[in-house]
Amino acid sequence: MIFRRYQGTLDVAKTLVIRNPTAGHFRVRALWPQIELALKDAGMDFDAIATEAPLQATDIARSAAQNYRAIVAIGGDGTVSEVVNGLMQHSEESETIALGIVPVGNGDDFAKMLPPEAPLGGASYDWRSGVQKVIAGQSRLYDVGRMRADEASTKSKERCHYFVNVVDVGFGAHTVQNFASVPKWILGQPAYLAAVLKTLINYPTLRMRMQFDDAPAFDQVTTIAAIGNGRCFGGGFWVCPDAHADDGCLDVMVSEKITRRTILRLLPKLQRGTHVSEAVVTMSRAKRVVLESGEPFFVEADGEMPYTPTRRLEVDILPGRLRVMV
Repeated sequence: MIFRRYQGTLDVAKTLVIRNPTAGHFRVRALWPQIELALKDAGMDFDAIATEAPLQATDIARSAAQNYRAIVAIGGDGTVSEVVNGLMQHSEESETIALGIVPVGNGDDFAKMLPPEAPLGGASYDWRSGVQKVIAGQSRLYDVGRMRADEASTKSKERCHYFVNVVDVGFGAHTVQNFASVPKWILGQPAYLAAVLKTLINYPTLRMRMQFDDAPAFDQVTTIAAIGNGRCFGGGFWVCPDAHADDGCLDVMVSEKITRRTILRLLPKLQRGTHVSEAVVTMSRAKRVVLESGEPFFVEADGEMPYTPTRRLEVDILPGRLRVMV
């Protein structure tokens, strides 16, 4: 890894720019010269580094947080999630240094939550607006989701994993697994739809024990369960349309066991956030959610798979921990 330094004229604290060249099917690599020039022309004083492997952004952010006043993530939701995990590990779950987001991914779903918030079915701000947010330097605090799985299921040395958008199990998690096999020339939401169609061939039905906050636990057979700090995942499926990433709560969507025909009928409604009145869907709110199953299940968080299949997942919310440039 090579740090590149840029001396600017703006009277601002030093910023580290972390970019994932492969994000957005290599869109970051293609757009970086324009983003780099825009930051330089604005007089930003920053260092820049490109990641070379998965999870590297977490290590970089964790180490750099003691030397920089702000870190900018250039990539998609996975890149943002990696940087957030590094910042939260460094801060030991207290307030982080500022995070700037220049969205150049396939979904950019967390960016949809930042002002101006995208309308249901809408897109996030573009990379040019992201650069302007970084230059302006204004920020506000957002919540961070925290989750823990079985110790044996954790891929990294950190048992706690943090997320800013959505965690889900069942159909959505298997769709993320299948996303890796989607042809690289398919971009954005069409890529996720291709993964959805592949998942329809073979998807699980989960038999789970669920608990929300201190309410009694209950048994549930489900095709998909999603826990949102944010509203949207998969590049445009508004699974928790009423969620707010700064309200100190998690929004939860749990479906019954549903057929392929029902899934296909619900997809357009999920894209508009109008599925909440469906009889096969239950919406709830909680500060803590526990999911347990006798069979291991996949977990997806912010478009990534942080765990090998687990039998238990505990999710809660950490209010106002993440400072984000808006």
